[in-house]
Amino acid sequence: MKLAVVSQSELILQRREWKRNGKRVVCAMGVFDLLHPGHVRLLEQARAFGEILVVGVQSDARAREEKGRTRPVTPASERAEILAALAAVDFAVVLSGEQAEKEFIAQLLPDMVVQGRASGASRNTEAENEAARAAGVKVIRIPPEPGHSTSRLIERIKQLRA
Repeated sequence: MKLAVVSQSELILQRREWKRNGKRVVCAMGVFDLLHPGHVRLLEQARAFGEILVVGVQSDARAREEKGRTRPVTPASERAEILAALAAVDFAVVLSGEQAEKEFIAQLLPDMVVQGRASGASRNTEAENEAARAAGVKVIRIPPEPGHSTSRLIERIKQLRA
């Protein structure tokens, strides 16, 4: 059975073993509110860069801060559970706190951080970049999938209800 939704502290402990075994750890972080093909493709591409893919899911408070008061649609614990069920994802963890992304990167020390947002898309992206650079972690940008976004999906749903 795949135990995939874990705490930050569990991942930090597990990371030591992965490092001893020479496994490359890739990390992707985001809101991942309503899962769509753009998310799935990003995570599949991220997985190709290493042996372990860890996905950091932003807390509900952080998602509201970044996306607006009506988001997230899906609670963080459920978003993590859905992501953990994907074949490409080894572990999902809910990130919480003001400095969640920076602290998580500094503690996990993945080999790479993969970003699917457009450059400079949010101050969270810049925080991730700073933390990664400070920790000597490589940042890889994967362009967002054209035509796929949670905001666009929400708009389509609203139009169907109108």
